[in-house]
Amino acid sequence: MPNNAPIGVFDSGMGGISVVNQIHQELPQEDILFFGDSANAPYGTRSTADVQKLSFAVADHLIDLGAKALVIACNTATSAAAQAMRERYSIPIIGMEPALKLACDLGHGEPQHVIVTATPLTLREKKFAALMERFSAEHKIDKLPCPKLVEIVENGQIQDANLVRATLAEYLAPFDLSSVNSIVLGCTHFTYYRDYFRAAVPKHVHIVDGNDGTARHLHDVLERTNALAERDTPGRVTLDNSSPDPRMRALGESFLQ
Repeated sequence: MPNNAPIGVFDSGMGGISVVNQIHQELPQEDILFFGDSANAPYGTRSTADVQKLSFAVADHLIDLGAKALVIACNTATSAAAQAMRERYSIPIIGMEPALKLACDLGHGEPQHVIVTATPLTLREKKFAALMERFSAEHKIDKLPCPKLVEIVENGQIQDANLVRATLAEYLAPFDLSSVNSIVLGCTHFTYYRDYFRAAVPKHVHIVDGNDGTARHLHDVLERTNALAERDTPGRVTLDNSSPDPRMRALGESFLQ
């Protein structure tokens, strides 16, 4: 595989473009092919078998285009399909998981109260259960499925401040936010709501996600396998989407920094 081959990145829709932005910042010389499967979004309310089938189809497509590594820029697809993909493909597969460890580590040894926002599938999969088990003995961890937040992004309504504020208020209403230390954005779609979350919770509450860690992990893997691009010029970012709706391309470009 040539070093200057592109990195393939995919998501159930537009959320993964936030990961593309982070990868491009971390590895500006790399070409990136992004595929958003908006025609089949959301993944988070589907069955595990459905998500695996869809993930394999997108992965096959990106590998046919010459991807030297795949980033599953979707916590749901990672939970459902990452292990099976690693068994099927020979190139590096980089997945994501809710940044629960990061949130707990922010307490520097003190017990933390953490809310993990994610899709229903991510929160019910064994992968997240195992992650939660590592920290639940010392920390209070609440799971908060937020499927409407995915739909708002995919429908191009993220700028509808009244809709977003009302939706966040509905999801956060059951919690005493004064006792919360961190909110984990456990879906790449949710990173677009960072400012909305910041305005909705007390100033002491940390808002964390896994995008930066994913980009750094990808960098480490490519460096360790001698697969970093060998060029001095900036790499290109190419966006593609399974939806035939032309508005999806414009929406995708609006999320690309």
